Amino acid sequence: MDSSRQRAETLLSLSPAETANLKEGINFFRNKATGKEFILYKEKDHLKACKNLCKHQGGLFLKDIEDLDGRSVKCTKHNWKLDVSTMKYINPPGSFCQDELVVEMDENNGLLLIELNPPNPWDSDPRSPEELAFGEVQITYLTHACMDLKLGDKRMVFDPWLIGPAFARGWWLLHEPPSDWLERLCKADLIYISHMHSDHLSYPTLKQLSQKRPDIPIYVGDTERPVFWNLDQSGVRLTNINVVPFGLWQQVDKNLRFMILMDGVHPEMDTCIIVEYKGHKILNTVDCTRPNGGRLPEKVALMMSDFAGGASGFPMTFSGGKFTEEWKAQFIKAERRKLLNYKAQLVKDLQPRIYCPFAGYFVESHPSDNKGIVEPPEGTKIYKDSWDFGPYLKTLQSAVGDEIFLHSSWIKEYFTWAGFKNYNLVVRMIETDEDFNPLPGGYDYLVDFLDLSFPKERPSREHPYEEIRSRVDVIRYVVRHGLLWDDLYIGFQTRLRRDPDIYHHLFWNHFQIKLPLTPPNWRSFLMHCG
Repeated sequence: MDSSRQRAETLLSLSPAETANLKEGINFFRNKATGKEFILYKEKDHLKACKNLCKHQGGLFLKDIEDLDGRSVKCTKHNWKLDVSTMKYINPPGSFCQDELVVEMDENNGLLLIELNPPNPWDSDPRSPEELAFGEVQITYLTHACMDLKLGDKRMVFDPWLIGPAFARGWWLLHEPPSDWLERLCKADLIYISHMHSDHLSYPTLKQLSQKRPDIPIYVGDTERPVFWNLDQSGVRLTNINVVPFGLWQQVDKNLRFMILMDGVHPEMDTCIIVEYKGHKILNTVDCTRPNGGRLPEKVALMMSDFAGGASGFPMTFSGGKFTEEWKAQFIKAERRKLLNYKAQLVKDLQPRIYCPFAGYFVESHPSDNKGIVEPPEGTKIYKDSWDFGPYLKTLQSAVGDEIFLHSSWIKEYFTWAGFKNYNLVVRMIETDEDFNPLPGGYDYLVDFLDLSFPKERPSREHPYEEIRSRVDVIRYVVRHGLLWDDLYIGFQTRLRRDPDIYHHLFWNHFQIKLPLTPPNWRSFLMHCG
């Protein structure tokens, strides 16, 4: 294994008890095994962390007794001050930002501090920018997150989603792709797919491509959950998928190279990419929440990033309690403002020559979801005005009458396969019609994840409770094929209530990322039922 490849290293691990006892404001910790010191800053549910190491000359920070707000620490060497709530030095002002560590929760509600090493892998083998001829580099937007890059005599395509839906039937393309999209893909020298979400890894698109050019080189990062984990089930035949390590230059020719980087928040699945042509860098952070742990190259020629703020069903699929339509509208308004400020600050800090926001261009066009699509101006075809629903809906619908659902024991079989338990949460699962009303004759059952039992009534002990209503065609398709619950949650195919109103990260993280890589063995199940 190449020692220079990028890795995520755990620097500090806190037990569930230590994590629960974190106090508001500044917390100091020491890793007894390594002797390294760390600072954690807690503000309600938000955590920031860094090494207890001053950037000036490596001094140790102590609590700043002059700070009445309890947000700053003072270096013992030269009295430099760091505001831990912003990770900016306030003395001397405007000097540095402290490098943040990634904060992750483990499966037992403990806490991990993680650092990506090396932090700036693109600095290896630096190259000076060369002069370019007019038109030598061309970037063409195709749709959503799909970009076509002409780099000299090479062509590279990012995240081709050009036909069909994403997330079961929840997302459909907003923009009409070029009529020659398939020809463009076939002519590409390589394709980069950032992660496994179906608005980036589009099997309907790749199916058409594979029928014409199955050997096209496709590159993905070496994530813990493989990007193409579901390739065999998809029926798509691709013969040239390349899984590359993080943080190492991949040479295409003497002028062109690229490097895939991991996300600091979701290193198990999300990636981003730096492409360099004749010394000019193109940065595509895609959907990463904190690309490369927050350390990114400055003054690149072009920077691309999503602007939708992460794929989620929250809060639109939630009901009950505070989740009124008015509350949702205010929440979304505030989140959009925060996202705009964050992206603006990121661009200000990195100072790319050109910034291109993308990856947020989808529409809920299915008749059950469509509340009115504005017609494009006469004579134009900027927005799509028709979608081929038929084959995709037929595929989903075919799961509804599958033989396994004739036997109620499929419920125990499925959740045993899923492998999530020893967690105090009771979930009620309800199969519904298109309008999220309980389906006559559909399944309605409880799952107690503390002992993975299936009680007829909610247990008498104290327990958090969540009710998940799912459209029957999508939930049965997900169960039948052992798919991740992104199709349900991000695809808006659920309606959720929870009591109390708490986000169960470990539960959702498991069903959205950590389900087994191989589907349930329904053939064996049916044999035993018979």
